[in-house]
Amino acid sequence: MAREATSSSNEAFATSVSGIVSSLARDYAANTPQRLKVIDAYMAFCVVVGVLQFVYCGLAGTFPYNAFLAGFGSAVACFVFAANLRMKTNPKNRAQFPTGSPEGAFTEFVFCHIALHFIVANFLG
Repeated sequence: MAREATSSSNEAFATSVSGIVSSLARDYAANTPQRLKVIDAYMAFCVVVGVLQFVYCGLAGTFPYNAFLAGFGSAVACFVFAANLRMKTNPKNRAQFPTGSPEGAFTEFVFCHIALHFIVANFLG
C-alpha cells in the first residue's frame, strides 16, 4: 500500500513538473522577443563551451593551465556580457535603464568582447 502511494505521488510530481516545464516553454516561445531568444541561445552556447572546457581539463589534465584559465574565463566573461546585453535590451527593463538604448548596449557588448579577447590573447602568451 505504501508503495502504491509513493508511485502515485511520483507520477503526480512528474506530471506537475512536465506541466510546469511545458507551460514555461510555451510562455517563453509566445512572449519573448526574437532578439532576446538569440541572446539566450548565445548564453547557452557559452555555458556549453565552459562545461566542455572544464570536462576536458578534468579528463585530459591541466598541462597548459594558462590556456584552460584563459578559455574558461573567456566563456564565463562572454556569458556575463551577454547577460548584461539581455538585461539592457529587454523591453520589460526600460524603467531600470532609462537612459540607455539597445544600440548602446550592443556597442558596450562589442567593445567589452574586443577588450576581453585582447586580454585572453595576451594571457595565452
